[in-house]
Amino acid sequence: MSYLRFDKSLTANLQESLPKEILRTNKSGAYSCSSIVDCNTRKYHGLLVVPVPELDDENHVLLSSLDETVIQHGAQFNLGLHKYSGGAYSPNGHKYIREVSWDRLPTTIYRVGGVILKKERVFQHFENRILIRYTLLDAHSATTLRLRPFLAFRSVAECTHENSNASRDYEIVDNGIKTRMYAGYPELYMQMNKKAEYIFEPNWHKGVEYQKEQELGYDYTEDLYVPGYFEFNIKKGESVVFAAGVSELKSNQLKKIFDHEYDVHVPRTSFHSCLVNAAHQFHYEKDGENYIIAGYPWFKCRARDMFIALPGLTLAIDEAEYFEKAMVTAEKAIRQFMDGKKLTVNLAEIEKPDILLWAIWCIQQYARFVTTEESGKKYGKLVKDIVDFIMEGNHPNLYIQDNGLVKIDGRNQAATWMNSEVNGKPVVPRSGYVVEINALWYNALLYNAELLSLEGRTAEAEPYIKLADIAAPAFKSIFLNQHGYLLDYVDDGYTSWSVRPNMLIATSLHFSPLNTAEKKRVFDICTKELLTPKGIRSLSPKSGGYNPYYTGGQIQRDSAYHQGTVWPWLIGFYLETCLKVYKRSGLSWVDRCFVGLEEEMNYHCIGTLPELFDGNPPFSGRGALSFAMNVAGVLRVDKVLEKFYNNQ
Repeated sequence: MSYLRFDKSLTANLQESLPKEILRTNKSGAYSCSSIVDCNTRKYHGLLVVPVPELDDENHVLLSSLDETVIQHGAQFNLGLHKYSGGAYSPNGHKYIREVSWDRLPTTIYRVGGVILKKERVFQHFENRILIRYTLLDAHSATTLRLRPFLAFRSVAECTHENSNASRDYEIVDNGIKTRMYAGYPELYMQMNKKAEYIFEPNWHKGVEYQKEQELGYDYTEDLYVPGYFEFNIKKGESVVFAAGVSELKSNQLKKIFDHEYDVHVPRTSFHSCLVNAAHQFHYEKDGENYIIAGYPWFKCRARDMFIALPGLTLAIDEAEYFEKAMVTAEKAIRQFMDGKKLTVNLAEIEKPDILLWAIWCIQQYARFVTTEESGKKYGKLVKDIVDFIMEGNHPNLYIQDNGLVKIDGRNQAATWMNSEVNGKPVVPRSGYVVEINALWYNALLYNAELLSLEGRTAEAEPYIKLADIAAPAFKSIFLNQHGYLLDYVDDGYTSWSVRPNMLIATSLHFSPLNTAEKKRVFDICTKELLTPKGIRSLSPKSGGYNPYYTGGQIQRDSAYHQGTVWPWLIGFYLETCLKVYKRSGLSWVDRCFVGLEEEMNYHCIGTLPELFDGNPPFSGRGALSFAMNVAGVLRVDKVLEKFYNNQ
């Protein structure tokens, strides 16, 4: 039985099945996504969603969905499902679903009387093409299959409506057609590996509704264009492949491509294998550069997310090669920033004050999972150049102080990962001395000194060690309070006493200014006030401003974003702290902390982790469907656990 499997009792219940989504990506920025019953509930959903750089930097939905109809003895059974105005669902094809599973590929089994039809979907790597294989497992009489495409040709940020500008033109290609609704878009090629009859029957399906958009207060109704349908006979035991992409193929290649994609996919047979597959979904390669996409379906490539997520998405699953490729791109961006040049790579927010420090932490993980010597050879000069850049006062928003620590200005613009803003102002104006930034700075100084010492350059390492020796007592004096936890930030007389998870970053670092006893007190408070089954709260329920529900309109959600919501990526720093404090005696506790996250493989976007969760029970998943930092955080700790157990 598949690890990810949903039977008829669940798929028939739309209240249970519609919130469960399936995501497929192609490592080139495109994706395919819908609910497990193939009813789109977001304007971001679609069978083929691709970037169109000639228009803008957004993704665009070309093929929204594909309705299948089984025909026997003249009777038609439509397997599609859409929500229309007034809350009406039609044509209710979910009632024919017997099972949905995801081992190598997302697979749906339909049963219509004596007909049993299997549908498997794959998104081709590095090509903007979705392939669907239909296999007739059983039938007692002649069977015809009809495929009706629903086209959108619009940005994921918008909804479309019937209009006279939409082109109805199409051309016949090898076993299919090509069409383009608007100028500026690529042609959409729809082909099959079997000769099919195409019937031109243009029509607009009006009033399609997207439930998720309605919940969030966005425009949620659109019209979709259906140009016609493909129809072909299919025999028992026969498989037919349908493909939709932005380039033409020879139809006799489709089966070979599908089989190849099937073979290269890693089966989802466990919590770990699901996360490994999810990790691969964030890979993004463009113009010879390698990135990490922060999340799907709306995030782009962001520097902080890339540096925090990269070790977990690559090194923790023994894929150092992609780490090294991505770091080539990242180093190019870092050096262009430090040299005051315009970035030629697509890595946003690299100017934020914590980014260079997270880059050093990222490189340090390479040393941890590979070797320190190899890390020094590859990245030692970059680490030193970053530290010197900061020490020389060249960073526009990272100011070194006489006490060895650093300050930032985050009063008027969000400057850390807690970056939500309302009316242009940070919800959490973290400014001055910020706890994790100073912990990362202390760690960077000593890691830089370690790399220099390994090269025999001990004299060059001394100034960094001396500065760290000055910074350590200052760190404790400013952040460590009488209650045993760390202040979140201190800014010109203002002290943030809120209990927040950023102090866990300080306790988990290889070079920490805190001793074991101090780490234990921080860990214990975080356990009592921040730990949940889904990760770590962004704010304690005992602190002022606690707002645990990421719901409502945009302002309401932004106000709650870091005010009590739960972030799974922080569990990595929490569990690393546990292992530093309790050593092997903490292993059982670490294992228990994964239980609540493993069950998420069957909820929300199946096989991955969403962006965040509500801070109070039932800890509902919210935000982006799949979030790189969360997947990476769990994989990184899983690798650390593996090393602990192997060394027993």
